[in-house]
Amino acid sequence: MKGLADVRLYFDIPPSISVVTEIEILGVKEIKKSEIEIRETAIEYCQIIPITNSIKMRTIDLKRRIKLAVPDALIAATAIEGGFTLVTADKGFKRIKELSLILIEV
Repeated sequence: MKGLADVRLYFDIPPSISVVTEIEILGVKEIKKSEIEIRETAIEYCQIIPITNSIKMRTIDLKRRIKLAVPDALIAATAIEGGFTLVTADKGFKRIKELSLILIEV
């Protein structure tokens, strides 16, 4: 959410996010109600991609080949399986060669 303004220029189509990203955006400890409302409004503009069997299998493959946290592996697998470009500030995703990636500075 810190980089929301930085990624808007990539929204020529409605953005898609993994259900894992939705959980990360909303599952913040001690978050204020006003901040929850802002985040929920931002999520309303997104297509939420559920975890499918092909995403699960791709996640397993990624975890076997690359040291990744489960949430990051799920997010990457969602992008790969959906043919999406992942827009993120997290440089750790550069390790995934088959991932279409745009790294932003925030």
